Amino acid sequence: MSQYTIKPELVAPGALSDNERLKADGDHLRGTIASDLKDDITGGFNGDNFMLIRFHGMYQQDDRDIRAERTAQKLEPLHNVMLRARMPGGIITPQQWLAIDKFAADSTLYGSIRLTTRQTFQFHGVLKPNIKPMHQFLHSIGIDSIATAGDVNRNVLCTSNPVESELHQQAYQWAAKISEHLLPKTRAYAEIWLDEEKIETTEVEPILGDTYLPRKFKTAVVIPPHNDIDVHANDLSFVAVAENGQLVGFNVLVGAGLAMTWGDTATYPRMADDLGFIPLEHTLTVAEHVVTVQRDYGNRSNRKNAKTKYTIDRIGLDAFRAEVEARTGVAFAPVRPYQFTSRGDRIGWVEGIDGKQHLTLFIENGRILDFPGKPLKTGLAKIAAIHQGDLRMTANQNLIIAGVPAAQKADIEALARAHGLIDDSHSEQRKNSMACVSFPTCPLAMAEAERYLPELVTKTEALLSKHAIADEHIVLRVTGCPNGCGRAMLAEVGLVGRGPGKYNLYLGGNREGTRIPRLLLDNVGEADILATLDGLIGRWATERNADEGFGDFVIRAGVVKPVVVPKDDFHS
Repeated sequence: MSQYTIKPELVAPGALSDNERLKADGDHLRGTIASDLKDDITGGFNGDNFMLIRFHGMYQQDDRDIRAERTAQKLEPLHNVMLRARMPGGIITPQQWLAIDKFAADSTLYGSIRLTTRQTFQFHGVLKPNIKPMHQFLHSIGIDSIATAGDVNRNVLCTSNPVESELHQQAYQWAAKISEHLLPKTRAYAEIWLDEEKIETTEVEPILGDTYLPRKFKTAVVIPPHNDIDVHANDLSFVAVAENGQLVGFNVLVGAGLAMTWGDTATYPRMADDLGFIPLEHTLTVAEHVVTVQRDYGNRSNRKNAKTKYTIDRIGLDAFRAEVEARTGVAFAPVRPYQFTSRGDRIGWVEGIDGKQHLTLFIENGRILDFPGKPLKTGLAKIAAIHQGDLRMTANQNLIIAGVPAAQKADIEALARAHGLIDDSHSEQRKNSMACVSFPTCPLAMAEAERYLPELVTKTEALLSKHAIADEHIVLRVTGCPNGCGRAMLAEVGLVGRGPGKYNLYLGGNREGTRIPRLLLDNVGEADILATLDGLIGRWATERNADEGFGDFVIRAGVVKPVVVPKDDFHS
């Protein structure tokens, strides 16, 4: 029960969804997970536990490539879990990296480490007998997966800025503080996975509430002008305001999100709104009460309309702001001027203001594995074995070898080149393309994404070469479903899966990540997509203005119109 007076007129009407029941019945996220782990009849989780394990950072999945074969053999699907680690700002030590490298090789079905768009890593293919040992292993090296999934605040992103090292460190510290402040207070994680004794006491969730949030909640800290974490994919973003190289406060943005549901026009991507500026000392209380307002007024009847973006559109931005101000006792000041001029990652070496060297490695699709001719996983382990700084996962599925002393730069580069981690043949197009995992492990996947992207990029490169602009690039993203994980709805060219080999084609985002694209083609295959891009890239090559990106061109040329209202042209 909220400690604040709830205004009935702002509460979404309707009976509670079943997810609200399972959270209420789940004994503060314990459910019967502990006893379920001992059930060796199935490799999966039973009943409500299927959903409750998400609050512990895991999704139950199976290998969809072999699902039909196993059914024919009268076997259940090959159930396993994907675990997503909690790593605010994506920073990991070399020692931790070596440990997760070994676990991936020894205890997962696929042997890989997957860097994600939430600036952390995932293990895919962990079988039931290995789940509890996995959590205990992670705990032993200082990592957990608390609240990286489920209806809670998830892994907090932070700009991976290796140049302005002092400002980045300050921003990262706030990302870590926000993450800790918004964590669930229940001891369920420690009791189930770490064998800590249950404390007989009345548990209270002062921020998240006894039934937690209506839906997932995403938070980010960003240092402009580089929008490398895509602020318009997050429920809550803190935009750093600096004076003389020192962080003095944040502009607060709320209500962004990219997911939608096919055929449901009440769901749509949405850009963030500015709440205003706050000085540093109010950061945690503002974060807390943006969450409590969403907790109390988010839609608990219809999960498809439960995200913060829908709460704001339903009750109004002014009412949302007023509720946050009333609960914090903090009045938002006018927004301080800011602008985003770029995004993505700056691949290669840069020197920080502290004189340290930083190497950003392009990792296609974030998949770290030893591929034929490119033993990426082995190479990173060798780098970690000698590296004296830290490693930083980016929100674009890449990895930064950060804080390299000048004397060690040559050794790090030699290892990276020898193992395919630096590949001069990678085009700008490839470096600016991204996909979600999709098949074979994601249960929501409708079309290929990660496995299709390299081929699609090659064909897009051919179109750029055909029109004599091979050095150019288009921000290209592919997702296997409309859930938004690959952030295709912030791309200049976004493909969103509809079915096997079929996608919706969206055009008109921009390079800065500050515009949502519009639907151009519905439920089409590769031939139609490439033919359309061929014609438009040809026009872009000859008709564009100086320094005009592809997304800006298709808007100016009238190929698609910029979004005016949130529900415009996102559904067939």
